[in-house]
Amino acid sequence: MAEETPQEDKTEEPTPRRLEKAREDGQVLRSQELTIAVVTMGLISTLYFAGNIMGPQYSGIVASGFIFERHQAFEPNQMIVSLVEQIYASGMLLIPILLATVVFAVLGAISLDGFVFSWKAVAPKASKINPLSGLARIFGLRALVELFKSLMKFALVATIGGLYIYFNYDDVMDLARSHLGPAIEGGLSIVILGALISSAALIIIAAIDVPYQRFDFFKKLRMTKQEIKDEMKEMEGQPEVRQRIKQKQRELAERRMLEEVPKADVVITNPEHFSVALKYDQESEDAPRVVAKGKGFIAAKIREIASSEQIHIFESPVLARAIYFTTEINARIPAALYMAVAQVIAYVYSLKQFRPEFERPKKPKPNVPKDLRFDENGHSLTLESM
Repeated sequence: MAEETPQEDKTEEPTPRRLEKAREDGQVLRSQELTIAVVTMGLISTLYFAGNIMGPQYSGIVASGFIFERHQAFEPNQMIVSLVEQIYASGMLLIPILLATVVFAVLGAISLDGFVFSWKAVAPKASKINPLSGLARIFGLRALVELFKSLMKFALVATIGGLYIYFNYDDVMDLARSHLGPAIEGGLSIVILGALISSAALIIIAAIDVPYQRFDFFKKLRMTKQEIKDEMKEMEGQPEVRQRIKQKQRELAERRMLEEVPKADVVITNPEHFSVALKYDQESEDAPRVVAKGKGFIAAKIREIASSEQIHIFESPVLARAIYFTTEINARIPAALYMAVAQVIAYVYSLKQFRPEFERPKKPKPNVPKDLRFDENGHSLTLESM
């Protein structure tokens, strides 16, 4: 049986995959104190605001239990029927309260980490019936924390409840001098309001418990450096992950490539489908170099950047396709295209030096060798004509 990794060796925060796996196993962030606070506050609030409706109805049920005909006292069966009717009426009155309790319990349970159901969480485990594990749970740190929270709850609720009774002592005593109906309604109001105020202590406990549970939850899911490395290797072996990585790499390469467009001397276009950005440094390079190229959306992006940077855009479909299909990014153009590209670059340089009083330079028609002519799919036009 493999030994469990000591907690002190787990120094790294859990990865998204680790959190996802924990969720699949039914391990989610929960706070019992928050659930108790939500249920208690919700239930008492429901009773308090519904008291005006439930109070008279409950008073009527209780009062009717003491009203019966004289002959019914000598008929035991009739008394039992009357008692069952009272119990049924009281139960029907409590159904909305029970439903509200269920709703508040669900809301309190899923408020931190949402709803999740896992068969793994309810499946029997040997560790759950292991006496040593049971002793560790009873005398461990978590048990001490739970004991401390229980003592805090008792102390706070008792203190707040005691203060409430102290300040409402006269109202409680006045109930003894009231009629049955008003006494029941008044008693319910006092009890419910007192419970609502006392339960405020549960909010304080929950406010302390939630950060602790969050810290404890992520602490349990911490990983070692080796576990993170193993997880990365496992994920990289999955086809969808490899595809995602390649997509990110392509996006990064395209972003870096587009950052080089402002450094180009000229952009040669198809004019719509292909764009090739060329850079030529006469002092350090013996041939023009492709700093960016693309087709479709990327081609349009290259043209957009060139326009904003006032880089000349030269339309030559045959030359653009020839460079695109024969030259990689950051590579120099093939020698067979030197003459055609030289004509374009010379034309661009002459435009930069052009003065209105002189004749405007004539746009060249670059001559691309037949074996370097391609269609839009990269097929050689020379081979197709053979």
